Amino acid sequence: MSRQIINPDSLVKPSGFAHGVRAGEFVYLGGQTAMDAEGHIVEGGIVEQFVQAFSNVLTTLAAAGGEPRDLVDVTIYLTDVEDYQRNGREIGRRWRELAGTEYPAMAGIGVTRLWQPEALIEIQGVAHIAASQDS
Repeated sequence: MSRQIINPDSLVKPSGFAHGVRAGEFVYLGGQTAMDAEGHIVEGGIVEQFVQAFSNVLTTLAAAGGEPRDLVDVTIYLTDVEDYQRNGREIGRRWRELAGTEYPAMAGIGVTRLWQPEALIEIQGVAHIAASQDS
């Protein structure tokens, strides 16, 4: 099985990790926080951080030749589950703007902290890109 490291130039340069790994028809999307291209967590609350983190995931997926409908599994790590729930409608609206309504299997997990102390959310996923879509 072929294995390809995916590190889009538009994301912060990784050190000690890959943004994604394509293995055959699967793309494993490394955890993305709300880090901008300069390596800073975006300001604002959970909605702004969700948009940046999920956009980072989708950027990596696109660089691997996929699109949002190829997502099969997404895990969302949250430092404040209640804050995410309070903003659920807006987060859902933003998801639909970015990825449409073909939802993958998902899990939301509360954690005590993430790698960057100011990060409120981290998103990772797995996508399946059919052989006919290979680039």
